[in-house]
Amino acid sequence: MKNLRHACRSAILSGFALSLIACGNQDTTAVTTIKSADAQVTSEQSGAPNIVFILADDLGISDINAYAKHFTGKSADELYYETPNIDRLASKGISFSQAYSNPLCGPTRAAIMTGQNAARVGFTTAVPLTKTYFNQGIETPEGNNPHDAIYHYDKIKEQQAWMNGSTNTALDPELTILPEVLNSHHSAFIGKWHLGGLGVKALQPVPQGFDEVPASLDFGGSQYHYETNPKSPRYAWPVGWDTETPHYKTMPKKVFDIGTAGKAPHADYLTDDLTDRAVDFIKRRHADTDPNKKPFFLYLSHFAVHTPFQAPKGLLPYYENKPQQGTLGHSNATYAAMVSRLDASIGRVMDTIEDLGLGKNTIIVLTSDNGGTEYTKPAATDNQPFRGGKATMYEGGVRVPLIVYMADKFEGGTWRDQVVTSVDHMPTLAALTGNELPEGTEGQNFIPVLENANADMGERTLIWHYPYNVIVRHPNYDLPLTPTSGMRKGDYKLLWDWHGKLELYNIVDDPFENTNLADSMSQRADDMFNELHSWLLTNVNPKYMPYRNKDYEESKDERSYPFKDLSGALTQ
Repeated sequence: MKNLRHACRSAILSGFALSLIACGNQDTTAVTTIKSADAQVTSEQSGAPNIVFILADDLGISDINAYAKHFTGKSADELYYETPNIDRLASKGISFSQAYSNPLCGPTRAAIMTGQNAARVGFTTAVPLTKTYFNQGIETPEGNNPHDAIYHYDKIKEQQAWMNGSTNTALDPELTILPEVLNSHHSAFIGKWHLGGLGVKALQPVPQGFDEVPASLDFGGSQYHYETNPKSPRYAWPVGWDTETPHYKTMPKKVFDIGTAGKAPHADYLTDDLTDRAVDFIKRRHADTDPNKKPFFLYLSHFAVHTPFQAPKGLLPYYENKPQQGTLGHSNATYAAMVSRLDASIGRVMDTIEDLGLGKNTIIVLTSDNGGTEYTKPAATDNQPFRGGKATMYEGGVRVPLIVYMADKFEGGTWRDQVVTSVDHMPTLAALTGNELPEGTEGQNFIPVLENANADMGERTLIWHYPYNVIVRHPNYDLPLTPTSGMRKGDYKLLWDWHGKLELYNIVDDPFENTNLADSMSQRADDMFNELHSWLLTNVNPKYMPYRNKDYEESKDERSYPFKDLSGALTQ
């Protein structure tokens, strides 16, 4: 049966239309049964803890008051945002000061699901309504994936020395992903998927290994209020979640499945609705009297606090008149209200677990997919005291909150300064539940760090790759971002701006990245660049690399530093 499921999912990648349509029409109940039949649960695994994994979207590291206090010393009374429930989680659990993601949501979600570097599995960015070979009905060129973006770009008027690399929009179905690793658990996915080729039926959460999906959407953003939006109907919630109309006429309708809003009734506000479904799932699993029932794995993937910025009704006036407005650069009342409702959601989940007496056998993990969004007008948030935000590789774009709590096991309201990253979640949860890891897992199990503040994870090497010219303006100068790759190795972090510039920072001594050491420590910069270059050459397909723009006119380039091609053998 497992071979059948993988064969059907593989048809999506092979481009065989008949197989694709047949697989796309699989009944999801049958797929769930197939997945359940695969699981071999030992007595040891059946006693494993429940898992509640909460992923916030675009939540910046200083958007949580406990984190803002930790890095700036400011008290909750001084801060504009209000996060009493997340602060409560931090006061009970273990918070990480150096947890890392990717600069964009899609790569981080792929890293969490696969336990592998996102660029290695083809995810280099997050895509909106992007044209792929599959959804355009175009024969896939040799060496490409049907769900690779044909060309993903921002509208940029400035000179660009590089054309953008590509990205995959769907998880390779041959990969063993997190719910399949945790086959000792009954799993549910709720919220933002964004890993399924933008609506390919056989690549949605249930065919990819989850047992049930109370509600999900394979898009990057969604309306928050229970109403339609005539200007953007595909994002209307819940109408848009249940649409059966493909985005493009060229996409086979029988394989289109952008998501499900779940059973009615729906809460007025999306964050509340997803929380209702999460609470209901926990209660149902607790009430199940089957003596052989599995522990549960709940992946609650919120859309909050991603665009569009829409405040829950009734909260906006409070934040518009709050005197702390402007502290740490936080002044967007709509965003503050959205953060508040996300915080309330986490409080409800925590209360449900505690009220049902599940606290000692349930681990809660809370993190974000990337840094806070600074580039909107007005800015959504500010990642002070860190530099940069979403879409950049500065700390404000890739350093994210991470809180882990399990009563009587991982608790104490303490902090950990060890470096951890998105690929570490799979090996950590596998170790916690007694499950085996698939070949190729890159992350490290950080349970020893949870158990001992002095545990040594060794010198970590983290790598990021974002091969795009981006409309987001660079923190140093008012010009669009150019393709960037980066590495953190031990205490040092190297950023390679493909336009021809290296930046080197000692993140321990200079976490806010004020002093570029690339010239004064040129040997270290060169050594790290060579290591980064070698990793990209070995692990990233050339189609996911930038390539030279034949129309680039250097004389018209407004950047203050000259173009220099350091790519070597990386580009075709």
